[in-house]
Amino acid sequence: MEEARNSTATERFYAFLNQCIPWLIGIFLFFNPFPHTTAVKEISFYLSLLFFLVLLFARKRGFSFRTPLSIPFALFVIWSCIGLFFALNKPNSFHDIYAHLLKYLFVFYIVVNFFSSEKRFQAILWVFIISTGILIFILLIHEYAILHRPLRELFGLYFPEIAPNIIALLTLFSMLLSISLIRDVNPTYRNIVLIASVCLSAFATAATQARSAILAMIGAIAVIFPRRKKILLWFCVITVALAAAFMPIKDRFTLDAMRQKMKDDHRLSIWLCYAEIIKDHPIVGVGFGMQTCYDEKMLMKYNQKVPEKYRMPHPYTAPHNLLVDTATRTGLVGLALFLYILFSFVKMGWHLIRRGRNEFIRDWSLCIMGTFVAVFIQGMFENTLSGPPAVILYSIFAMMTILWRMQHEPSGAPRTGAPAPDAPGKANP
Repeated sequence: MEEARNSTATERFYAFLNQCIPWLIGIFLFFNPFPHTTAVKEISFYLSLLFFLVLLFARKRGFSFRTPLSIPFALFVIWSCIGLFFALNKPNSFHDIYAHLLKYLFVFYIVVNFFSSEKRFQAILWVFIISTGILIFILLIHEYAILHRPLRELFGLYFPEIAPNIIALLTLFSMLLSISLIRDVNPTYRNIVLIASVCLSAFATAATQARSAILAMIGAIAVIFPRRKKILLWFCVITVALAAAFMPIKDRFTLDAMRQKMKDDHRLSIWLCYAEIIKDHPIVGVGFGMQTCYDEKMLMKYNQKVPEKYRMPHPYTAPHNLLVDTATRTGLVGLALFLYILFSFVKMGWHLIRRGRNEFIRDWSLCIMGTFVAVFIQGMFENTLSGPPAVILYSIFAMMTILWRMQHEPSGAPRTGAPAPDAPGKANP
């Protein structure tokens, strides 16, 4: 009798851990864009990771690491670790392999394993939408009510820890999710919330005056357009067009403004400087550590190798391009492996869009592919492999993988080590 009670208590404990993990990782994702919330994010992340490992080693839940991205991820991690032996800044490279690669992969696998039902998949979408909506509301108060900044200034320019271009990445991601969640079958109040989210996100995106965000929006809409309701897409286009017509961003797309941008923009100079670094470290790069390029003497040495008219006026410690960034830190081999990750993701998404076994999978695969296109385009002009943008990128990887699992592991199919449907530790709500 006593043994049965102990067994029941143990099972309840494992069931409690199983139920806590989605909430904890949800808290981590919710606070992802907010500054000064490091303690909340770290506590929620490490608790979810601890509970995940306890359940994994106790074999109290059916975890699966089988995904189309697992091999590409593993190869990229292995190559990044090999680069440690040749890194110019070994301590920082060791730190960043964990902080800016393995940590995001932990988030990826936890999301894939704990949000694998339609209900939980939609729950994580709402986490991103509500989180970004609150961030925009706080920014509106901070910029216009407290600081009294004029509309012509970049939205969020004086907000701590996050730049306007990164704000645009977050708001565009939320806008695309909101558009895809709007349905005729939704309760009216839910559609009202989603429409408000689209309007707020469109305003915030335009207010940042980020050209890359507008290009990303065009690219994402081009992907989503074939299947989404045209009225929703036109609503998005009209909203942004109206915002652009009455906001300073319209001045950034005049012919004179574009010519001036081409003349003054330093990105080409930055990329040419980092190309010189890649030439000297073509195989394994300078090491995964992002602080390696904080060495201004090293940067200026390579800057001198660039033709004089294209030299950087001062050191830029980041390449502002995710592909150049990857090639600099992991070499051309690392870049090839990173492109292998992206290729595997696109291949998986294309298969689901074309051959998804139900409308849910096909529609959401298209939406997630659209968000990926948006983040990738913005990543060609910004630093997106760390911080909030990286969490968004790996969440996109995870959401597409969840849809892949729905396609290949239908609901109700048994998994190795998974609890029985009526067991206390069952996976799905």
